[in-house]
Amino acid sequence: MLDVTRLRVLAAVARCGSVTGAARALGYAQASVSHHIARLEAETGSQLVQRVGRGIRLTEAGRMLAQRAEEILGRLDAAEADLASYTGLRAGRVRLAAFPSALGTFVPQAAAAFVAEHPDVELRFTEAEPPDAVRLLRAGEVDVAVLFTYPDMSDDTGLRRIRLLTEPIYLVTPLDMAGDRLSDHAARRWITGCERCRAHLVHSCAEAGFRPDIAFTTDDYVAVQALVAAGLGVTTLPGLALAAQRHTRVRAVRLPGPGRRVDAAVYGQPPDPPATATLLTHLARAAEQVRT
Repeated sequence: MLDVTRLRVLAAVARCGSVTGAARALGYAQASVSHHIARLEAETGSQLVQRVGRGIRLTEAGRMLAQRAEEILGRLDAAEADLASYTGLRAGRVRLAAFPSALGTFVPQAAAAFVAEHPDVELRFTEAEPPDAVRLLRAGEVDVAVLFTYPDMSDDTGLRRIRLLTEPIYLVTPLDMAGDRLSDHAARRWITGCERCRAHLVHSCAEAGFRPDIAFTTDDYVAVQALVAAGLGVTTLPGLALAAQRHTRVRAVRLPGPGRRVDAAVYGQPPDPPATATLLTHLARAAEQVRT
């Protein structure tokens, strides 16, 4: 069985890039860090580090184990926090990751309601697009992740999802530009956002019979609208992005189709820890207000 302390040391070496940095971060002597790494190599039967000049670097096996160690340690830390909230050792905490337009619309209302109901529970936020939010969730660094999924994409397996809402997709053009269909703008330059949004745009345009000329890429939906308003291109945006911030000099036309699904995701099966379950309830209520 792998020793948790040695896994923590390996993870620190991976993060810090050196034995010296890991020793400083953990408050250990350098010799102690080297000893733990040597013992871990003996226990696993694998070379985890190799010397390069005066320093070291992780082998492929070392990088793989360090990544798994981060996930394991995150889950252990989460378990300790959950157990503490159950046993009354402290008030507890709950950590949430959400993408920007969710943080700019319904998430603050959910958070305010949660804090009002449970003022002694520590609530933390992290802004993260879905791939990063899923990674944080799997590693135990957050308890709840608000994710979006386009209809042409598969869900992340292994997560339990609670449907919050479905946001429509809009074609966004300058105010004075005609055309309500994607194909009307096949010859124009396009602006897109994150990797998932870009993939969905390319897929949608392919269904409309053309490949978009993507001239600008930015995750900032405010910047996207400013580029459109300046006449530098056209784009598609989901409803939450327009609800969070609507530029006065853009035109938005709702596109046909199922829209973008927004879920709250957790890792593992119910029952959820009390703080997590309460946060999920408030997220669902706040999303209901957005829908209505």
